[in-house]
Amino acid sequence: MSGYILAIDQGTTSTRSMVFDQDMQIVGVAQQEFTQFFPDSGWVEHDAEEIWQSVLSTTRMAVAKAGITLRDITAIGITNQRETAVVWDRKTGEPLHRAIVWQDRRTARFCEELKTKGLEPLFTAKTGLLLDPYFSGTKLAWMLNSVEGLRARAEKGEVCFGTVDSWLIFRMTAGRVHATDATNASRTLIYDIGENRFDDELLDILAIPRTMLPEVKDCADEFGVTDQEVFGAEIPILGVAGDQQAAVIGNACFEPGMMKSTYGTGCFALLNTGTDRVASSNRLLTTIAYRLNGETTYALEGSIFIAGAAVQWLRDSLGFIGSSAETDGLAAKADPHQHVYLVPAFTGLGAPYWDAEARGAMFGMTRNTGPAEFARAVLESVAYQTYDLLEAMKKDWDGASDRTVLRVDGGMVASDWTMQRLADILAAPVDRPQILETTVLGAALLAGSRAGIWPDQKGFAEHWKRDRRFEPGMDDAERQMAVAGWRDCVSRCLTKRD
Repeated sequence: MSGYILAIDQGTTSTRSMVFDQDMQIVGVAQQEFTQFFPDSGWVEHDAEEIWQSVLSTTRMAVAKAGITLRDITAIGITNQRETAVVWDRKTGEPLHRAIVWQDRRTARFCEELKTKGLEPLFTAKTGLLLDPYFSGTKLAWMLNSVEGLRARAEKGEVCFGTVDSWLIFRMTAGRVHATDATNASRTLIYDIGENRFDDELLDILAIPRTMLPEVKDCADEFGVTDQEVFGAEIPILGVAGDQQAAVIGNACFEPGMMKSTYGTGCFALLNTGTDRVASSNRLLTTIAYRLNGETTYALEGSIFIAGAAVQWLRDSLGFIGSSAETDGLAAKADPHQHVYLVPAFTGLGAPYWDAEARGAMFGMTRNTGPAEFARAVLESVAYQTYDLLEAMKKDWDGASDRTVLRVDGGMVASDWTMQRLADILAAPVDRPQILETTVLGAALLAGSRAGIWPDQKGFAEHWKRDRRFEPGMDDAERQMAVAGWRDCVSRCLTKRD
């Protein structure tokens, strides 16, 4: 049986569509950026309709570049920015507010109020998450409380809520399907990851009507068929996973103890813990890695809000580079005797600190500090933040050993300098795969395997190939001194101190 898989990667700053052939080779790619809205300090929004149009546009371009038609597509897989919250009219599909993006911090005060009431342990026990603006639940609560008439309409069953995957499925199926997968549901702050259902007690606390919520399915499942008039062909949607979980799948991290880290706008490290739902004592997240055939696999996750976004800051705000690719060479020229640190808390700090009010700072600058030292500090900040996550994972679960191999993906991993520095700071090997687009590959695998034209997990794991392994080469004393300097700088940025 021959056929093509269309994988849609709906990200934070752009939408990409890729067409894969039966041999899992990319034969067509299209990408389109969309508008970022910043209506207030710490607020980030997207136009959901613009996102939908970008999906339509990129799918058509990718299919054309592959030299095929939509009718040649066997199945569709979707991966998406996870915690971004969308609300829309159930009848017309019209967005009822701009999508509130995962980076958005407007509900920080509300989260603190919930913590003051002693509710964080309850949320963590059920969802594996912390009370932080990052997650969808408090974003949805804000919209219900702030958008005129929205709550009344929601209580009448006229409003749908979903993460971006749900929004796309609804539009692609012309409103016939309102669904999500277990990985995206697990990031809403209202989903019990042990019971695998939305939780009534948490819904009551946040005053969210159940009628708004999507049906939750496995990652490889029947998510409906695209509408001929809306999409151009009738194609089954067979795979859905949040972007970081899709990267776990695309990196073939199917065994407990395997770990991946994605370096895109932010950085997200997930450690597969199998059927063991590990409760973190070090402010990591317990999340669903994937759910297949009704069986849930869990992971420990550390979320870093700023990674590649700091490179964009160098380019767009400071003007030190003309393109992101220049950062690698610039960092290599930095003065090794200057110990300059960037704490990139532009939108607060994520794991393991979870300080929504922390803000970024540069430390250690001298009169001779210039663009090269800034570039190195930006790239090193990614390595230091990953170090914090790995150390927390080791404390939480003995399956994370000192020789855990980190599989990496995302735009930043093309930088040899960054990957070598990452291995040096972690004192652990870093494996870069041959196919760097592992997030969209994971979505394609879910759809392709469900359609029967791609291998299952075991077959895919055997197919996974490494491009290069970066081995640590830094002296231990130098590493310890560098890490100590980093942690001192972070402590100076925190607003919350234990």
